[in-house]
Amino acid sequence: MTEQIKSPQTCTSMDEVRKEIDRLDEQLVTLIGERFSYVDRAWQLKDNPADATVPWRIQQVIEKVRQKAEQKNVPPELVEALWRQMIGWFIQYEEEKLDEKQNSD
Repeated sequence: MTEQIKSPQTCTSMDEVRKEIDRLDEQLVTLIGERFSYVDRAWQLKDNPADATVPWRIQQVIEKVRQKAEQKNVPPELVEALWRQMIGWFIQYEEEKLDEKQNSD
C-alpha cells in the first residue's frame, strides 16, 4: 500500500513534516546523483583541467534556475546559493579528473 503524500498545510505534527522532508531528500539525492552522472561524463569529453570552468555556462545555468525558482515561488537567492555550491564542487571534481587524465597520458 502506498502512503499518501501530505502537503505542508495538511501536516499536523513535526513527525509528519519530518517524514515528508525525508521523502523529498531521497528524491533530491537521486536527482543529484543523476546530474552527477552527466558531470562524470562531461570531464571524459574534455581534455584540459582549464576546460572544467566555463563561465558563460555557469551564468546560463544560474539564470535558468533563478527563473525556475521565481516561477515556483522559491527564493531565487536560495536556489542560486545551492547551485553555486554544487557547481563549484562539480568543477573541482572535473578539474581533478582532468588533471589525472592529463598526467596519465
